[in-house]
Amino acid sequence: MVSALIRLIDGVNERVGKIAAWAILAAILVSAINAIIRKVFGTSSNAWLELQWYLFGATFMLAAAWTLKSNEHIRIDIISSRLSKRWRDWIDVFCHVFFLLPFAGLMIWLGVPYFLNSFASGEVSSSAGGLAIWPAKALIVAGFIMLFLQALSELAKRLQIIAGLRPDDARPTGHAAALPPEADTPASAHDR
Repeated sequence: MVSALIRLIDGVNERVGKIAAWAILAAILVSAINAIIRKVFGTSSNAWLELQWYLFGATFMLAAAWTLKSNEHIRIDIISSRLSKRWRDWIDVFCHVFFLLPFAGLMIWLGVPYFLNSFASGEVSSSAGGLAIWPAKALIVAGFIMLFLQALSELAKRLQIIAGLRPDDARPTGHAAALPPEADTPASAHDR
């Protein structure tokens, strides 16, 4: 049951993250079109600029959970590389329980009424020709819900790995992939 839920959360967040990453290309195209229209026709709209912000925000908020799933979030490698894998797993458990989950939960709790008030009032940008604001606020809530669920998935995986119920099939990526092989080897078998 837990493994099926982990696979579901991981799969949804990865798919959504990969789709959201395309918003960067859309933001670039919107920016280029806006610049061309401004230079050629001497006119523009605040909606174009706000659309760029929305697309960037969508990428950031909707890909955050995928980043966590892919183990690409920021770490202090100079410290964590000196620790055994078991210690790093326990640090992940501690940080997920005491930092990430409470923070994401608080952002959801505060974000839902923030979005609902904006949606109910039909809030729009104060800029002339600006866009509706509630979609951006909805992205904040959606992003933190996805991040909260991914944190639960990562916590469950770490606990299963520590208990020996799951193989640790996560391979180093990003900066961690650049570490020398001995950086992942504990100083002694006792550390594991």
